[in-house]
Amino acid sequence: VAGKAQRLSDEERDQLLPNLRAVGWNELEGRDAIFRQFHFKDFIWAFGFMTRVALQAEKLDYHPEWFNGYNKIHITLSACECAGLLEWNVNLVSFIEHVVSMT
Repeated sequence: VAGKAQRLSDEERDQLLPNLRAVGWNELEGRDAIFRQFHFKDFIWAFGFMTRVALQAEKLDYHPEWFNGYNKIHITLSACECAGLLEWNVNLVSFIEHVVSMT
């Protein structure tokens, strides 16, 4: 189980956002959060992706907001307890991008 994460500073956030945007993540208007939508070949591929991400999220003790409709998945990453983006969000994005690159 991961330890308590700190909210990213404005400077850290500003440095990371361009890299996140470059791989398809966007800021969510009205919240200090990022989101991305993924499209997969079919439901089985989408569900497999969700399973891998869920297992990693559980290891981080972090649980993203997500919605699935057949082959589409919409993920939002934020941190309710500190009202902002956390280092964990960035770590989970790296894992998600790795999983997507393998599909």
